[in-house]
Amino acid sequence: MEADWFFTKDTKWQEEYSELRLLVLDCGLIETLKWGCPCYVVEKSNVVLIHGFKNYCALLFMQGAIMKDDQGLLIQQTANVQSARQLRFKNVDEILKSKSIITSYIK
Repeated sequence: MEADWFFTKDTKWQEEYSELRLLVLDCGLIETLKWGCPCYVVEKSNVVLIHGFKNYCALLFMQGAIMKDDQGLLIQQTANVQSARQLRFKNVDEILKSKSIITSYIK
């Protein structure tokens, strides 16, 4: 796959990235590489991106602002970000505990 190198590079988020990748691929999205990060698409539309920062890794939902977010988990990165929203994680346990929520947000 085009984004394989992203999942083999040395980073503190490797385990988290791999778990997020499995969750997204299990939802039937197609993996591509955009902006140096794995991006998942449906019918050529970008849906979600995996990326990491110093204190967290995240799923970035491209149209997160218009998604139903009953749990209040989606985060606007900065005031300048209009439509994208993040689900943030600090460890793989948070991802595993949130599998059903993550899957529902992806679908």
